[in-house]
Amino acid sequence: MSAKVLFIDDDASILAAYQRNLRKQFSIDVALGGVPGLAAIATHGPYAVVVADMQMPGMNGVEFLTRAEAVAPETVRIMLTGNADQKTASDAVNQGHVFRFLNKPCPPEVITLTLTAAVRQYRLITAERELLENTLNGSIKLLTDILSMVDPQSFGRAKLLRDYMKTYLAPMPAPSAWEFEIAAMVASIGLVTVPPTLLRKARGGLALTGAEKDILARVPQTGSDLLANIPRLETVARIVRFQAKHFDGSGWPPEALAGDEIPVASRILKVLSDLLELEAEGQPRSQALKQMQTRTGWYDPQVLDAAFACFDIYLPATSQTTAPIRAITIRELKTKDSLAADLLTCDGTLVACAGTEISQLILTKIHNFHDLAGLQQPIHVFA
Repeated sequence: MSAKVLFIDDDASILAAYQRNLRKQFSIDVALGGVPGLAAIATHGPYAVVVADMQMPGMNGVEFLTRAEAVAPETVRIMLTGNADQKTASDAVNQGHVFRFLNKPCPPEVITLTLTAAVRQYRLITAERELLENTLNGSIKLLTDILSMVDPQSFGRAKLLRDYMKTYLAPMPAPSAWEFEIAAMVASIGLVTVPPTLLRKARGGLALTGAEKDILARVPQTGSDLLANIPRLETVARIVRFQAKHFDGSGWPPEALAGDEIPVASRILKVLSDLLELEAEGQPRSQALKQMQTRTGWYDPQVLDAAFACFDIYLPATSQTTAPIRAITIRELKTKDSLAADLLTCDGTLVACAGTEISQLILTKIHNFHDLAGLQQPIHVFA
């Protein structure tokens, strides 16, 4: 598919000439002025390239390209003008961040070469973004798969914590919400370094030695160190590091950080994580939140108050529609299936928790457990 190019000019005959001369090499759209040009970007974009005339009534080319950059930053911008004074060129470069500056009239072969270079630049920009996004998504998927493999119980808790974070953020969406949700999902990734015997001991409520307590206390720092090596997760790593820090500055890690100096996402994670822990112990949500209010200095008061509001404890629970479930054998289980119930071996060992989406890595683990110990069947998945 040819690259999409948008020309903006106040002269309809010039726009028609662009379409006639360039339609074989590019997919050309035109707009008669800056305002229609912005509307075209909003309704028919994304465009690889926008080419704007400088002298247009109402909104000149520099103003248009500046506004176009704000709504479509990856689109490559080119200026065409018959008034090639130094100030016009300077404004185009400094304000509109143009890729090329061309004088009118411009021969078709020059425009063609310029558009070819601009499309190449656009593809470089988008390829770099896609590479970063794919690398980031793949890294997060690998980390959560590893957590699911090593400690299914912690993975199940991580999914609940992420859902709580989504609920908490719903009334106040923010551009950084993705970082908050990822932080909730990988908050316990440091547990992969903890010996399974210690995890079982801690979950069983048994007394821990000082060394064992220190290992568990350092879990957020360990997770933060793992995440800090992944590009674009530096903020998430910092959130995870301070997730257990008390609002008054006590608690782990020992850095002298307190109050608003602690990342707000860490303060939210502290509230939601402790709420989950108390609920797991059997406390109703209302009782759990009220108990948390008695823990002086532990929580940001505003974050805790917001938890009361978003998890409205005074409203009756609403009935939820249940997705259809089907029972299958292990031979029928495939990637992308989502477990509707915990998957256990014949002797009761947890292999994967309810809600787990089956990846190739997890599917391999399931088959390995089945070969060695057998699995309780049928397996229940969401239809």
